This record gives sequence, structure tokens and C-alpha cells, in this order.
Amino acid sequence: MEVCGSLTVSLREFGCEQSLLSRTDGSASFVQGDTSVMAGVYGPAEVKVSKEIYDRATLEVLVQPKVGLPSVRERSQEQCVRETCEASLLLTLHPRSSLTLILQVLHDDGSLLSCCLNAACMALMDAGLPMSCLFCGVTCAISTDGQIITDPTAAQEKESRALMTFAIDSAKRSVLMSSTKGSFSVHELQQCIAVSQKASEKIFQFYRDSVKRRYSKSL
Repeated sequence: MEVCGSLTVSLREFGCEQSLLSRTDGSASFVQGDTSVMAGVYGPAEVKVSKEIYDRATLEVLVQPKVGLPSVRERSQEQCVRETCEASLLLTLHPRSSLTLILQVLHDDGSLLSCCLNAACMALMDAGLPMSCLFCGVTCAISTDGQIITDPTAAQEKESRALMTFAIDSAKRSVLMSSTKGSFSVHELQQCIAVSQKASEKIFQFYRDSVKRRYSKSL
């Protein structure tokens, strides 16, 4: 889970399963180490008149914590996921309709936002919704001695002085969304973006392998 000057990226083990839920239009569970998130997509469906947008679909994202009610943290995560999904989904193909994405946190052991982004992408793929590109989430932590740690655990996040999560697209490896916390320099930010773009290659390869395994069984 650490990175050196040569941009050698190490990530925790991934796990993914699609079409787990029977009443959704698309669903997926995504596991990164001990962090686990379940995602369900509903729609395109009829939208309330108050939320209707005449030229595109309305996207609503809900993040449910493992226990208790959603707090400010979940609202912030919802906004990050929604902005990322809106950047990649072709919402203009479904005007005056609604899409709902629900993310249920099953276990949080660090890098939760990136796990939510990865679960969301796999659920949108399972729903068969039109997208201009895929996306993935990568979290980087900067330790007190300036070392960059990719896909940090909860303990590593707690000890770090800065935490950053980036959403990377599959087409150009550009940054669709960023969420940062703590103190860091411009150079450290650029380093973390470069590391995240490198790490995204491994995640997109996992996407391909996961989908390939799934459809090779069903054929």
C-alpha cells in the first residue's frame, strides 16, 4: 500500500460481484481489502415533477452508513459520487426521467470514498446505462514523513497529514473529481495525481477481468 519514487503502486486485493440484488436494475458489491460497499441502481424511471429536468435525466445518489443515520460525511460522499457519475453518464439520452444510485457501506477500513466510486461504476455497468467512459476511485494518503500511501487503511488514514481521493476516467486517465483533506504542497498534489493515474490502470484491468469472467460463465 505504499509507493516509492519510481511510481510503483501497491493496492489491496479487490473483489467484485455483480447482479446480487433482484429488485434493482443493476447492482454490485466491491471490496478493497477490508472495506466493502454494496451499490444498487434504479432507473431510468419516472421522476417527480419538482425534480424533472427537461433535457436530461435526474441523478440522485444516497450513501447509507453501516450503522445510524447519514451525516455530513455521507452528504459529502454523495456529492462526490454524483459529480463523477454525471461526468461519465450520457444523461441526455434519458430526458425527464430519474436515476437513483444507493450505496450501502458494509465495512469501512479506509479508502471508503474510492470503494464507493468503484462499486458505483460496476453497478452502472451492470444496469447497462450508456456511459462515455468508465471511472474508478483512488485514495492517496501522505504520511507525516512525506511518503505517499495508496489505498490506505483506516489506521494509515488516521496517522496521515493529508488524504486525497481522485476519480479517474478510463479514456484519457484524466481527473473527473477530487476530494482532499489536510495540508499538502502543490508538488505533493501533482505526485498524488500521477500515482492515482498509475493505480487506475490496475483497477481498470480488474474491471475487464471481472466482467470477462462473469460473461464467460454465462455464455
